[in-house]
Amino acid sequence: MVRAGSGKGRMPERQESLSLIVCTYRRPEAVRSLLQSLDVQTAPPDEILIIDGSEDTETETAVRQIGSSGRSAGVSYFRVPPEHRGLTRQRNYGIARAKADIVAFLDDDTVPEVAYFEEIRRCFLRHPEAGGVGGYIAGTRWRRVDPGTRLRLGMFRCGDWERREDYRWRMRKLLHLDGDSSPGWMPRSGHGRSVTFLPPDGEDHEVEFMFGGASAWRRAVLERHKFSTFFQGYGLYEDLSFSLQVSRKAPLFVCTAARLSHRHDAGGRPNSFRYGQMVVRNGWYVWRQRWPQPSARDRLRWWSITLLLTLCRLVDARHDGLRRGIEEALGRIVGAAFTVIDAPRLPSSAAMACE
Repeated sequence: MVRAGSGKGRMPERQESLSLIVCTYRRPEAVRSLLQSLDVQTAPPDEILIIDGSEDTETETAVRQIGSSGRSAGVSYFRVPPEHRGLTRQRNYGIARAKADIVAFLDDDTVPEVAYFEEIRRCFLRHPEAGGVGGYIAGTRWRRVDPGTRLRLGMFRCGDWERREDYRWRMRKLLHLDGDSSPGWMPRSGHGRSVTFLPPDGEDHEVEFMFGGASAWRRAVLERHKFSTFFQGYGLYEDLSFSLQVSRKAPLFVCTAARLSHRHDAGGRPNSFRYGQMVVRNGWYVWRQRWPQPSARDRLRWWSITLLLTLCRLVDARHDGLRRGIEEALGRIVGAAFTVIDAPRLPSSAAMACE
């Protein structure tokens, strides 16, 4: 993990242009909130593209209303034809129409803090070699600690910052299934820690994967790489797959000073059974994309963690809703069975560069 200073200070007079792409599906109110938040940005995008996969016109109406009120200037709305619906297809559709040097993505249910795009631009200036820069999802409670103090089972530590672990990670620690990779890096047995486990220290952290719904990429990267259409509809882990492609050629950084909130709007999500299938099958795909020839021990660990997380989902059903929890657990079981019987075909290294 590589860190660099946050580089506070005035923005240079000349900076690279930035396009923002927002892919959406049946979330008109979320899009409205996001567009309103962009009006107060200290360094707003030069253009905003709304790529809508909805069959109805509610999102279009919301965008037009905001535009007619004089807010969120520079918004272009596109309702995609059926053959371009789905997150990865919509992202590629937007990329083909964006004009700036840097192309950023925000999920429709995110709300960036006022300096979000200013910090993203700063990070690119600090790291001219970077292929992409990710934002930081705020909201997790962290505290500063003495790194020399004893680490308790129920806590996760990164540098001199500490946060509480949920019971899934505590179970993995007890079973020696937690791994030792830094957040944003995939261990050989898969199931690594996401970038949400990076501390809110205001620094830049080098990673090999990041959250696609708060990311920005250089135009040259997007000319060589496309989001894979293996990930149908809602996507799920498509950002891991794309990041892993890019990080083979150019470093990626998460800028923890570029903060935003993620509201997890329930609209447009697949049902629980389908979601469970995607968790396993898509998770297997990105794991084997990163580690195409895992050892027998790593295979055993991947499947053991998959089984453990499926059992945990049944436990969660007591709090999240019995039916939804059982449906997702069954979806994970079915997804695992189909992965064993008919594993997804992995692209060749050459094909990955142009997917």
